Amino acid sequence: MKIVIISTAYPLRGGIAHYVSLLYHHLSERHDVSVITFTRQYPKILFPGKSQDEVSDQTSELPSVQVIDTLNPFTWRKAGRISASMSPDLIIFKYWMPFFAPAFGVTARVAKKKSGCKVLFICDNVLPHERTPVDKALTSWLFKAGDCFIVQSKSVEKDLLSVVSLPKYKLVPHPVYEIFGAPVDKTEARNKLGIRQDEHVALFFGYIRKYKGLHILLDAAKEVLKKIGFKLIVAGEFYENEEGYRKQIQELSLQENVKVVNDYIPNNEVTKYFSAADVVVLPYIDATQSGIVQIAYNFNKPVITTNVGGLAEVVDDGKTGLVVSPNSSDELASAIISFFTENLALKFSEAVSEKKKLYSWDNMVNAIEELAGADR
Repeated sequence: MKIVIISTAYPLRGGIAHYVSLLYHHLSERHDVSVITFTRQYPKILFPGKSQDEVSDQTSELPSVQVIDTLNPFTWRKAGRISASMSPDLIIFKYWMPFFAPAFGVTARVAKKKSGCKVLFICDNVLPHERTPVDKALTSWLFKAGDCFIVQSKSVEKDLLSVVSLPKYKLVPHPVYEIFGAPVDKTEARNKLGIRQDEHVALFFGYIRKYKGLHILLDAAKEVLKKIGFKLIVAGEFYENEEGYRKQIQELSLQENVKVVNDYIPNNEVTKYFSAADVVVLPYIDATQSGIVQIAYNFNKPVITTNVGGLAEVVDDGKTGLVVSPNSSDELASAIISFFTENLALKFSEAVSEKKKLYSWDNMVNAIEELAGADR
């Protein structure tokens, strides 16, 4: 098949760009694949991070054509014409929020009219975490241009069925992020981060917004420290006011026990954070799924998370990690204490090593081919 992927992608940065890089390389083993991405993804006023560009090593590089400016409708039609000129059998859109619905919707309709191709949406979300009254209408309009869909959790499947009547779709779990390489020695990783070898270490990773529940984890950390020694690494850019979290750390007297790295972690630095940790903690208040779980699994790290969205679908409570109620610092603290006092790291890591085989990119490629009706 000739396939065009339209999404954020290199030279833009972030988890979705990493996902697209892996998807591109795995699809390219069987198909002719091109990528179209943004010249401007977000206006600066809507982007709380420091930069939208990838600045790390070459692991996420791929050939792409930068066309779409989300604020310029003329570029949406141009992207559709360029896509059609490639004579694609299939266009894949990576979709995660309604802000992109106008650009993607126009591009898809122009490309379909001119080339007769099929359109597939891979949905990280159908409806966003932080919703507005127009989200469902925008998404519904966009999805009318789609022929088929892939969702990656049951919660997203439910949202899809609420927006599209009788969609042609498959539920395929989010594949493991292989882009960050293999683990490094824990001793070496901790030395690089200035962390003692004898400490219990948990990692909160990724950009920080309220729905990710860092404030709850900080409250839990105070309770954990009443029982055991404990170090929390917070690694990721603050997409909201950092001072509120700094104040909470100070008020809870956690300055010596919480290491904050307020920055986007480039690809070649990710491995040391996961390799240094014993467990990854995702105290989300709201979620559909999280790519952070799939990064953790790449490094054979167990996960403590909350029972929201599809997180409990990929973290097996008592096997590959622990699942607690959202918005409960007490439950979260108890789970962290149990993880360390019961020495669950090795047992859970071995289970993670087995389970991550279920989250292969071959499964995703096979699903795309089946939905598109393609011959390999």
